[in-house]
Amino acid sequence: MIDNSNKTFPVQDAGLGLRREIMDEMMQADLSSLGFMEVAPENWLGMGGAYAKKFRQMTEQHDFVAHGLSLSIGGPTKLDTDFVKDIARFIKHHDIKCYSEHLSYCSDDGHMYDLMPIPFTEEAVHYVAKRIRQVQDIIGQRMAIENVSYYATVGQELSEIEFINAVISEADCELLLDVNNIYVNSVNHSYDATAFLKQLPGQRIAYGHIAGHYNEADDLIVDTHGADVIDSVWHLLEAAYKEFGVFPTLLERDFNIPPVAQLLDEVGQISALQNKYSAPTSATNQPAKIHA
Repeated sequence: MIDNSNKTFPVQDAGLGLRREIMDEMMQADLSSLGFMEVAPENWLGMGGAYAKKFRQMTEQHDFVAHGLSLSIGGPTKLDTDFVKDIARFIKHHDIKCYSEHLSYCSDDGHMYDLMPIPFTEEAVHYVAKRIRQVQDIIGQRMAIENVSYYATVGQELSEIEFINAVISEADCELLLDVNNIYVNSVNHSYDATAFLKQLPGQRIAYGHIAGHYNEADDLIVDTHGADVIDSVWHLLEAAYKEFGVFPTLLERDFNIPPVAQLLDEVGQISALQNKYSAPTSATNQPAKIHA
């Protein structure tokens, strides 16, 4: 077990994603049980009018993290540094506590609007780690990389866990630990989810994700974020807290979105597990800085 009792996290407790379609409802709800919220920055960059004012009001009242969708950290084309600079300004303007992205790619000459798997190779490790370091230099802080769900492997030389660990180590970045993605991959690729979990670099965890999914078949799960979290994923989150100590954890729900009160009830299940395993009481409001 890793002792993270003295680790400082960018945010605290349990969180929930903010989406435009539920913003008004969330602004009217009692959000005192939330430790933080998460947004996709692409959905808010350049936003004006009423939504921009409401979002600013929310970021002034609550801690936020940003989880990107289109950085394409493993993409074959040159990193879009202008976009990263926009992200850096977004982080500063809204006092975003952590910026994270997927360990995948989603573009070549244009965006594919899907998260594609990066080949698990030594060459890809060096390529992706270099691009992560480039992003971190621009935004002036460590970013977090999420372990992703995937449905096929291409040119595999390393195992999934070897690839993830090598990228994080070489890039010197943080980990966004997605518990549901571990469960999904464990079914789709026939491995032990708990054994995989225990091999992750727990000391690198910035925060975590938990979500629901869709069972296409007995041996095929699709990561949808469109359903309630199932018992097996809750048990895996509990195993993560046992192994790494309690870390901030966010409920993802991207469609089939129920009333906010129902979402907050599910967030409450995260809080109950965190309380059971004695979440740290101290945390910094500042993300880890890069030092020369």
